[in-house]
Amino acid sequence: MVQQVFLNDVSFSITDFHEEWVNDKVTGKKFRKISFNFKVTSEEYHDITTLLYQMNFHVKVPEKELEFPATIHSYSTSITNLYKENQVGDFKLDLIERL
Repeated sequence: MVQQVFLNDVSFSITDFHEEWVNDKVTGKKFRKISFNFKVTSEEYHDITTLLYQMNFHVKVPEKELEFPATIHSYSTSITNLYKENQVGDFKLDLIERL
């Protein structure tokens, strides 16, 4: 079970890891897509969202020996303002491989 993912060398403790291959309808090329959930505290919120706004990442999944460039396919969060103290938000992130 995957419990850790790195985005640009920033470690995330994750749950619900899912990996699949998707086909580009135009070129027919296959791309790796991963999805996972993670928690973000109000203290981490600014740093994490600043990282996510970069949109493109070097991804490492040590438990699966994966390493590849990726971009955000989609993401969501249970809360939009974690600037209030002592809050925790649930984030879901879908990344797709860039070639």
